[in-house]
Amino acid sequence: MQVLKFGGTSVANAENINKVVRVVVAAAQKDTTVVVVSALGGITDALIEAGTLAAAGQESYKDKLRQIEERHLETAKALIPVANQSAALSLVKKKCNELEGICDGVFLLGELSTRTLDRIMSFGEFVSSSLVAARLQALGIPHQWKNSCELIRTNSRFGFAEVDLATTYTQIADFVAASPQPLYVVPGFIASDGAGTTTTLGRGGSDYSAALFAAALNASSLEIWTDVSGMMTADPRLVSTARSIPHISYQEAMELSHFGAKVLYPPTIHPVMHRGIPLWIKNTFAPDDYGTLVEVTPPPSQNVVRGISSMGNLALLSLEGSGMVGVPGFSKRLFEALSREQINVVLITQSSSEHSISVAISALDAERAQNAANTEFAPEIAVHKLEPVQLERDLAIVAVVGENMKNHPGISGRKFAALGTNGVNIRAIAQGSSERNISTVIRASDVRKAINVLHEAFFETAYKQVNLFIVGIGNVGSKLLEQLAQQEAYLLEKLRLQVRVVAIANSKTFAASDEGLNLATWSETLADGEPMQLDAFVEMVRTKNLRNSIFVDVTASADVAKTYASVLEKSVSVVACNKVACSSPYASYANLKALARGYNAAFLFETNVGAGLPVIGTLNDLLRSGDVVHRIEAVLSGTLNFVFNNYDGTVPFAEVVRRAQQEGYTEPDPRLDLGGTDVARKILILAREAGQVMEMDDITNESFLPASCMEGDVPAFYEQLAVHEPHFRRLYDDATAEGKKLKFVARYADGKASVGLQHVGPDSDFYKLQGKDNVVLFYTNRYPEQPLVVKGAGAGADVTAAGVFADVMRASRI
Repeated sequence: MQVLKFGGTSVANAENINKVVRVVVAAAQKDTTVVVVSALGGITDALIEAGTLAAAGQESYKDKLRQIEERHLETAKALIPVANQSAALSLVKKKCNELEGICDGVFLLGELSTRTLDRIMSFGEFVSSSLVAARLQALGIPHQWKNSCELIRTNSRFGFAEVDLATTYTQIADFVAASPQPLYVVPGFIASDGAGTTTTLGRGGSDYSAALFAAALNASSLEIWTDVSGMMTADPRLVSTARSIPHISYQEAMELSHFGAKVLYPPTIHPVMHRGIPLWIKNTFAPDDYGTLVEVTPPPSQNVVRGISSMGNLALLSLEGSGMVGVPGFSKRLFEALSREQINVVLITQSSSEHSISVAISALDAERAQNAANTEFAPEIAVHKLEPVQLERDLAIVAVVGENMKNHPGISGRKFAALGTNGVNIRAIAQGSSERNISTVIRASDVRKAINVLHEAFFETAYKQVNLFIVGIGNVGSKLLEQLAQQEAYLLEKLRLQVRVVAIANSKTFAASDEGLNLATWSETLADGEPMQLDAFVEMVRTKNLRNSIFVDVTASADVAKTYASVLEKSVSVVACNKVACSSPYASYANLKALARGYNAAFLFETNVGAGLPVIGTLNDLLRSGDVVHRIEAVLSGTLNFVFNNYDGTVPFAEVVRRAQQEGYTEPDPRLDLGGTDVARKILILAREAGQVMEMDDITNESFLPASCMEGDVPAFYEQLAVHEPHFRRLYDDATAEGKKLKFVARYADGKASVGLQHVGPDSDFYKLQGKDNVVLFYTNRYPEQPLVVKGAGAGADVTAAGVFADVMRASRI
């Protein structure tokens, strides 16, 4: 004997029912078979809606009933040959007339009792199972259809009736013994009480019906046929890389189904577990797939965690107060108060100090639960022994389940670390005494991120997914995208990183895709993008709430820099090529650093100082290893070094500067470079990273530009450079006369910093700097006389993009 149950999607239409029949016929050839059938997909919801509309006095319930009837008639006509249709069509019409009569009564009374609703809902399974039987009859397959209401006995708790197991098992066994057939077809979900009144077993109750038949008949197996190939490691609607679990224990399946694994109705497991009946979960649309076998002792799994599930639409009820400490009975009174209101408790957690107890409940029951608890503890609340009961909404539970978890230390740590790193706040924690389940209450808005993070931590040894939001697709930004595309395969193969560019933006447009943009066609995609609004873009970063997200700023915009705090607060890392944030007032800089620490995010800005050179990284390594920085001397402007290396008076100074801008060495406004502002920002950032509290105004800037060059716009700037050519020639000639070169030098020592043009001789580390090179000299306890030197190209789109790329890699490792 075997029992097969088919869900709503499996019998959603005639095409699907034919697939069901093929599976059933094949099964019946091997052993006596009981087939349990759900309502056509979506019909139960439609029936509830019709009853609700009728009770509300809205005549549109008739339209809903008409739609229900038409769908069943169309299914019958498509399923059964014309010559055999009359009986099936007559049955559908008869049941629809009966249904309409009930709803008419509800409409007249303006009341929908749970008893009447059960009667309305029973229509779906009754008719769908009859249609399956009619199709079998049309094919000449011997079988018997039987109304489950005559076999499954329950109490009169309408909507979620409790089964009288002894009576039910006897009635099922007696029926089969008295009416031997190779195949039986029965409706799921429906039953009756002792008076013969129709009851239902709760939403998803068809699974339970099947389990009752299996247990009553000591079946060799129970098969639950649905639209997925077994239980999954996570909800595939949330996790694209979720995969089937081939084997699982009853207890693990029960935990996963209780906490939201919708492929299996939780009460299903108890009857078959008690009898030791194997339970298969199979896919109607891929019948050859292995599916999931639920059994007493599944084979050992390589994964410590078997699966991850979630349950949403919850609220957290918290009872707190010093009056609870050491006083027995508070928990008992709380649960009794909730029980009187028939409110189910999903999760319980209590502080070790006995100062508080929290319970998770359905959000639908939240206000009733709060009122019941406040009423129960009103005397203690009145004298301030207890606080009024607190209620938090918009919560969910994420559960990590696995039989092997109890034998492996550190599972909780891995779970909490993964969630914490991604900014998922945990409101409550519960771990069962069996240690096979660790449940956490989190914000409902964080469920998708949490499930993906945990699935990645426990199942996806192949790679870690990183999601980039890039603002600023100019010279550097476009080079960064090229480098990301070039290294995509390498990162996946060698570093196990799947780096996806989820969104890109310039000053005019932006484009985004949750699946990642195609880096081969990004320019076309951006050209066809949406109008760029910075606030909306940042809000998109926050609301998408993707795991391992990094916000990459490749602009020089003060407005973009102001958004860092809002994304760091969502545990989104920030990689900044933009110098504005780190050279802003010290309080703002310190706040960003604190936010990054507090929200487990990276705030990295290596390219702020030396483009692709590891200047800040080297400085931080010195400090972290216990060294002390006394002095920093540096040429920090690739632009100015390029300009003074190429200016010898034969070509006007303005033309050399223009060439530097055309080759991408300058800021969009070259005055930031030539006026010393850019270098001042860089030495300020290094001083701050060295531990100095310093502001931009504290830096002495000895500018070599005439004041008129700093007035007006960029074209005016070039005009003034031409006007003051004699000034620049004199600077060059004075240095040459001394046998020296012009270098714009930054210096930090003894808590002070300065920038300015200097004459450097052949004995200086700066003398032989070529092209756009930068050099930084660190004088420390370990390097007191011969400094630690970092030297190399300090400007250019390629090297700057590479520096941003390197920061992205560092952020990905957090």
